[in-house]
Amino acid sequence: MDDDPDMLRGVKRLLRQYGYDSVLFPSAEALEEHDDFEEAFCIILDINLNGGSGIELRHRLKAAGISVPVIYMTGADNPAVRMAAFQSGCLAYLTKPFSAKSLIEPLGRASAG
Repeated sequence: MDDDPDMLRGVKRLLRQYGYDSVLFPSAEALEEHDDFEEAFCIILDINLNGGSGIELRHRLKAAGISVPVIYMTGADNPAVRMAAFQSGCLAYLTKPFSAKSLIEPLGRASAG
């Protein structure tokens, strides 16, 4: 999930190119209202969302019993945010722009179990 539509489309194309199906969410609220995480093996979240934080969203999802692994991405890296991201239990923390490999490798680990 990212609040930038171009970034969303780019990530979706990249995932499709590597054989991953994805569901895009235009907002944190839309993701939180989603009720089918059965087949999800990973959530890709932007750290800075309109009106909120991807890390806070991750904590709300966990509190709701949704424990799907998370990969964070951000265009505004800083040490405190990076530490909070890793403390939340993420698979990866990617700084935009990031390479396809830096996204696909942790996805491969997530899909393997």
